[in-house]
Amino acid sequence: MPATIALLDAGQDGLPITLIEQNDFDTWLATKPEATQRWLKASGFKAPGYALLPDANGDLAEVLLVVKDRNAPWLLGSLVNQVPIGRYQLAVDDDDVLQRCALSWLLGAYRFDRYKQNPVPDATLVIDNAALVERVRQLADGTALVRDLINTPAADMMPEHLAEAASNLAERFGGEFSQIIGDELLTQNYPAVHAVGRAATHAPRLLDLRWGDEQQPRLTLVGKGVCFDSGGLDIKPGGAMRWMKKDMGGAAHVLGLAQLIMALQLPVRLRVLIPAVENAISGDAFRPGDILNTRKGLTVEVDNTDAEGRLVLCDALAEAETENPDLLIDFATLTGAARVALGTELPAFFTGSDELAAALSDAGTAASDPVWRLPLFEPYEDYLKSDVADLVNCPTIPTGGAITAALYLKRFVDASHWVHFDVMAFNNRALPGRPSGGEAMGMRAVFEWLERRYR
Repeated sequence: MPATIALLDAGQDGLPITLIEQNDFDTWLATKPEATQRWLKASGFKAPGYALLPDANGDLAEVLLVVKDRNAPWLLGSLVNQVPIGRYQLAVDDDDVLQRCALSWLLGAYRFDRYKQNPVPDATLVIDNAALVERVRQLADGTALVRDLINTPAADMMPEHLAEAASNLAERFGGEFSQIIGDELLTQNYPAVHAVGRAATHAPRLLDLRWGDEQQPRLTLVGKGVCFDSGGLDIKPGGAMRWMKKDMGGAAHVLGLAQLIMALQLPVRLRVLIPAVENAISGDAFRPGDILNTRKGLTVEVDNTDAEGRLVLCDALAEAETENPDLLIDFATLTGAARVALGTELPAFFTGSDELAAALSDAGTAASDPVWRLPLFEPYEDYLKSDVADLVNCPTIPTGGAITAALYLKRFVDASHWVHFDVMAFNNRALPGRPSGGEAMGMRAVFEWLERRYR
């Protein structure tokens, strides 16, 4: 686990953090000694906000945190970086509030320090609930894994490195790991994965992790693992290529979710499939106008080589369906269109099941990890028609791109048990508990939903 996980501890010791809603602040203040009232006035304190309150000797005695709504997420996401070294006791009588506060504390303390020293905060939050502490630590550890994988630059996060991360998880939790590499993808009938990744010096591969009792419900996760996306021969402009190290964000999400499932012992038979490639340019790169075979047997005309994610995903999804899973969930940094529709901080999801969609949305609200359903609008399937193949990988129209991408994937799955997430996987701005850089989006919502379904 990362060092920051130790900043949450079980116990009853520590300086108190007093959590007050803004509407109750004046009433609370009236009960405090005159010295405290003068201190807050002299220091210019204005609610909402935080203040360090001294005792009669001038030593720190209490941390005051005034918030608009104690049920809001991320309440302690900034505080962890603001208070001085020490142990701080949070005494709240609502476990949901306590969990949100504790998780925001740990996620606010996250540091990506592989290439640069980035001092970890020295403040530890103490909670009198050992089981809750362990759960929050696991949630934070899964999120940190997602962030670390995405934040790592492509030179150190190629298909073989993703394979190492998946293999390490399997070894850590007693799972099984295998991979199909390079031209063996053709031999074993993953032609679309091979076509997208064949131009790179880092061999394409399909990663396969299995864990759990064979008698439990089958849960399969598929993650887009495009470790860097140049756009291929339809090359991206420089600005659009700058952050393409995050194009394996879907793979990062399913590995983080798999870690949560295994660490918290969800009773499922888990399978994780990651088509891992680099979409590079060379004399062997696939071309606009090429017609690719797929594992399902459908042929695909390539309209744009920069719509490569759906090409690698369709082979993995087709393989996932061979085992008829109870649930099939994929995560992908698939389209800019989803960001246009919902912005960068609200992940989109698609499913053919109204029941699954309602349950997921409710779980996202409960987990303070909101997600938003977009429609599988069937009339748009016409845009996927090709004159020379079964379908095209990318329509020529400039609108509805997230929907047409999801409809493409739908051709390879049973949509009644399938959920597709189109995520940004990256914070463009720093917010409490959410530093700029790689981010898990929708992962905690899905885990909350899975726990409700399988516990």
